[in-house]
Amino acid sequence: MRKYLGVLAGVAALCVLSWAQAPTPAPSQTPAQAPAQTPAPDLADIPAPTAKPAPPLQQYPRVEFFAGGSYAEAGLFNAGHWAGLPGWDASLGLNATSWLGFIVEGGQYFGTSKIPSAVPEPFPKCGDFCPAPPTFNVATREYNILFGAQFSRRKYERWTPFGELLYGHQGTRGKATAGVTETEVGTGRALVAGGGADFKINQRFALRFKADYLQTASQFPSFAKKKQDNVRFSVGIVIRNVHKKKRRLEDETQVEP
Repeated sequence: MRKYLGVLAGVAALCVLSWAQAPTPAPSQTPAQAPAQTPAPDLADIPAPTAKPAPPLQQYPRVEFFAGGSYAEAGLFNAGHWAGLPGWDASLGLNATSWLGFIVEGGQYFGTSKIPSAVPEPFPKCGDFCPAPPTFNVATREYNILFGAQFSRRKYERWTPFGELLYGHQGTRGKATAGVTETEVGTGRALVAGGGADFKINQRFALRFKADYLQTASQFPSFAKKKQDNVRFSVGIVIRNVHKKKRRLEDETQVEP
């Protein structure tokens, strides 16, 4: 009996020792708290992509007036002889776009044409009217009234090349005096195809150079209508309208510094 009591006492002592050695949690210790979450930094406002500003509209004159001197190499009487005729040329152009304009043009040439006595058409043949051979002089006047289009390339600062195509009416008058006076008047169509270039002097003025093929088809009372191939050269001044800057509301309300 004592033997069993001694074993029990030993086991009880071991239990007491093990309980005494076990660590006890401090009364003030609290469960570990999760670290506070810091707010994510605000992302900087990213500006929305803005549309590219539209390119400025190309400025071009709406109205152009041209006037200048002109020179034509013409064979208006089908005489096989080209007469050098000075004159003038003027036009008014209305530009619908920067490259397309519509023009009305007028011009006149005057001088002396030489007609062969052997074939004096449209003047009378020898017998009724027989000037001294081999040619006789004819005081010549020719006029044109034309309408058409002008095509410009406004890419360069100083120069503006252009082409033109015109169609309209022309008239020719010839007066020869050799003992008697004979006058012949003919009319018909006219066609102009050519081009040139404007040299900018300033915003309002430009200097124009141009060369054209001038085709006429004069018909005289005693002479069948025939085509005449002529050329002409013109130099003159172009007067343009000037764009004025539009006043904006911001300009009106802006405070002077």
